[in-house]
Amino acid sequence: MQEWANQLCENRQFGSKMTDSKYFTTTKKGEIFELKAELNSDKKEKKKEAVKKVIASMTVGKDVSALFPDVVNCMQTDNLELKKLVYLYLMNYAKSQPDMAIMAVNTFVKDCEDPNPLIRALAVRTMGCIRVDKITEYLCEPLRKCLKDEDPYVRKTAAVCVAKLHDINAQLVEDQGFLDTLKDLISDSNPMVVANAVAALSEIAESHPNSNLLDLNPQTINKLLTALNECTEWGQIFILDCLANYTPRDDRESQSICERVTPRLSHANSAVVLSAVKVLMKFMEMLPKDLDYYGTLLKKLAPPLVTLLSAEPELQYVALRNINLIVQRRPEILKHEMKVFFVKYNDPIYVKLEKLDIMIRLASQANIAQVLAELKEYATEVDVDFVRKAVRAIGRCAIKVEQSAERCVSTLLDLIQTKVNYVVQEAIVVIKDIFRKYPNKYESVIATLCENLDSLDEPEARAAMIWIVGEYAERIDNADELLESFLEGFHDESTQVQLQLLTAIVKLFLKKPTETQELVQQVLSLATQDSDNPDLRDRGYIYWRLLSTDPVAAKEVVLAEKPLISEETDLIEPTLLEELICHIGTLASVYHKPPSAFVEGSRGVQHKRLPGSAGSGESVESPDTGSTAAAVSEAPPAVIPSQGDLLGDLLNLDLTPPTTTGPIPPPSSGMQMGAMDLLGGGLDSLLLDSESAPVSSGLDDLFDLGGGVGMPMGAYSPPKTVWLPAMKAKGLEISGTFARRAGVIQMEMTLTNKAMSVMTDFAIQFNRNSFGLAPAGPLQVLTPLSPNQSIEVTLPLNTVGPVMKMEPLNNLQVAVKNNIDVFYFSCQYPISMLFVEDGKMERQVFLATWKDIPNENESQFQIKDCHLNSDAASNKLQGSNIFTIAKRTVEGQDMLYQSMKLTNGIWVLAELRVQTGNPNYTVTFKCCWIMPVFAIFTLSKKN
Repeated sequence: MQEWANQLCENRQFGSKMTDSKYFTTTKKGEIFELKAELNSDKKEKKKEAVKKVIASMTVGKDVSALFPDVVNCMQTDNLELKKLVYLYLMNYAKSQPDMAIMAVNTFVKDCEDPNPLIRALAVRTMGCIRVDKITEYLCEPLRKCLKDEDPYVRKTAAVCVAKLHDINAQLVEDQGFLDTLKDLISDSNPMVVANAVAALSEIAESHPNSNLLDLNPQTINKLLTALNECTEWGQIFILDCLANYTPRDDRESQSICERVTPRLSHANSAVVLSAVKVLMKFMEMLPKDLDYYGTLLKKLAPPLVTLLSAEPELQYVALRNINLIVQRRPEILKHEMKVFFVKYNDPIYVKLEKLDIMIRLASQANIAQVLAELKEYATEVDVDFVRKAVRAIGRCAIKVEQSAERCVSTLLDLIQTKVNYVVQEAIVVIKDIFRKYPNKYESVIATLCENLDSLDEPEARAAMIWIVGEYAERIDNADELLESFLEGFHDESTQVQLQLLTAIVKLFLKKPTETQELVQQVLSLATQDSDNPDLRDRGYIYWRLLSTDPVAAKEVVLAEKPLISEETDLIEPTLLEELICHIGTLASVYHKPPSAFVEGSRGVQHKRLPGSAGSGESVESPDTGSTAAAVSEAPPAVIPSQGDLLGDLLNLDLTPPTTTGPIPPPSSGMQMGAMDLLGGGLDSLLLDSESAPVSSGLDDLFDLGGGVGMPMGAYSPPKTVWLPAMKAKGLEISGTFARRAGVIQMEMTLTNKAMSVMTDFAIQFNRNSFGLAPAGPLQVLTPLSPNQSIEVTLPLNTVGPVMKMEPLNNLQVAVKNNIDVFYFSCQYPISMLFVEDGKMERQVFLATWKDIPNENESQFQIKDCHLNSDAASNKLQGSNIFTIAKRTVEGQDMLYQSMKLTNGIWVLAELRVQTGNPNYTVTFKCCWIMPVFAIFTLSKKN
């Protein structure tokens, strides 16, 4: 259709003074017969009129394929207008009449040697559009001549024809050497030829990602940048997109390219502007943050983006979707342009909502008053959806900018007083999030919320109110009455409300057991016996068993301290964001999804990543942190990815050296993403507060002293446990354990296929973790895993991966990918795996170190039910690289002084007291760092 439109537009310059509309108004019967006669007329003018009628009939959907031989006979003409019309007809009907289309081959060959370059270009363009296998081989020679034609218009048309021919018959194009000719055209003297050659090679390369057709090097890049200044706007877009796929050698080359691309930011075409922004965003990653040019570039990026917002609403929307990505990656670019994103009264709703989202992303302590005043104004608008978003935005401001929280809560209370139903309900939902971010700070507003209980009719608002009542039941006198009122229509509530109500009543019971026993029995009965919802039923049974077997454990589980919610829970996952930045100006940047999510089939889908940043220890400055952000590690904020994100295709299966692959995205928001280097002195802050490391009962006994004397010597390896149940991984079950053998940490796994299909293409990645554990090589599953088959796999690990504090510290988050899907699970490794073989300290050094460590760096634990004497215990511990330095006996009590060294180079000293006849040991740990490893041992002692 695009070709038809181009041809018809060009035809107008050759047309007669009369309008062409008359060709679309005929209502004659027997029209085909008359047209056939006219097409065979001796008069050139009559023949041209007949072809125009045929094209008109074809355009309105009439079948005029019966005239194919008669129209083809009209090709032998010197009239350019008639030739264009005939070629247009050929493009449309050649596929349905392949045998007849061969008749046109001789004319194509002849036209490719015509003195008129317009006719030569027209012939080669039409050849590329006739998608008939039978005639493609006849077109190779004419195409070869046109690729080396003296006229640049013919060469640029021929370049595009190669890409079209490659789509029809890729092998033919490669055999004929057209790809090499196309590469040569990148050095052409004409910029439009260069642009079309780049466009053709890029399209071919997308369908063959491993072909390396566009072998970009500094010389080629220089030619492209030279052509960039002289070609048309669409040629510029092709070249800029090609530049975006290049990775500069160093920051100097990166700066040079940025300087030559920057003038494109002032182009009138918004597509050129966005393509230039994409190149600059990518190459900025290579520039040191302290470079003067870096700051200059940031300032230059803001005006063109702001200018895009003065276009039509549809263009504004595309610009805003792209700006949303840019702001998430580099908020400092637009941190001073907040007013541009204020909503105008005549903006369409889709523009308003995008502006609102960007306002929140740019909100900081400096501009929060201005933002809140705007949001409060928006909350009084007439558009219900926009008002809801505005109210939610106020809550997001409170969570993002702590200093504004009180003002945000006050604004929300003012909105609740308006008694507008949907405003009240949205306000309650966001206040729940504020409570989760700032516990025990704004509970004074609960009374106001309870006054509006009867007006809540939306599931999300009802669930939020129920959560608030359950969470703060001890502060609400009539909490049982409030929850009982919801219980009356339990079966009519949505699942979300039912689940929340069940949890809230269980919380209430644990806080006020004597008053609410009947209420909790009622809700458990409703959830387990009268409900068909499996989620509700399962949760009900879990609570029932917890309460009936161990109320203390139930209290610890249900009333456990909750992690604070993330500052931004709606950020795009970092790996996906990097990929989307590489697709700025395309559909992917509008959908906020990678091309693989909406491009049918796998062909042409490539996963792109930003290059490694120069000065990786620095961070992107955030508008609300100012200059202090430079001191913080450049770790992305915690994100709660949505189910549909595919988590940015976490593995991407480019698993060459595992140490260089990017971190897998966090599956929860409870993690702090500060990437602290355990080797570089960051350990103080890693475990500054020992209370932050919760005790885990799931760990194996660090010392394993309860196993008896007859146990074999060597490092203790706990038995395998199921890490990934088959029901959660589409039939793949993974059980495993950790072991240290010959100084190498190993992850020993059993993979079992409980599905009905064969599993192949296994790969594995770890998230950042406390000790930098990472695979030392790929996951070796050499044969396909058939149904009901199990296979033993040993994965060697190293400790040179990226570091990040986990809770508990020995938690390891793993992603496993196979031909079916990507699966996530977490497991916990024994701390003893981290004790290295050279952990035996010299006696004099031990004595001096023990004396130097202050008492506050000391922690003591009890090990119960161990029936080994001190020598047996010492021998057993040495198998796990816990070395006895000295032994002394005081009043019948043996005291073993021991040392161990962690993989990150930190020494830990211990004193083990063994009393003859007493099965309980006392162990004391000391370390130079302030509480670094004691929390680790806290994790290990309870087993």
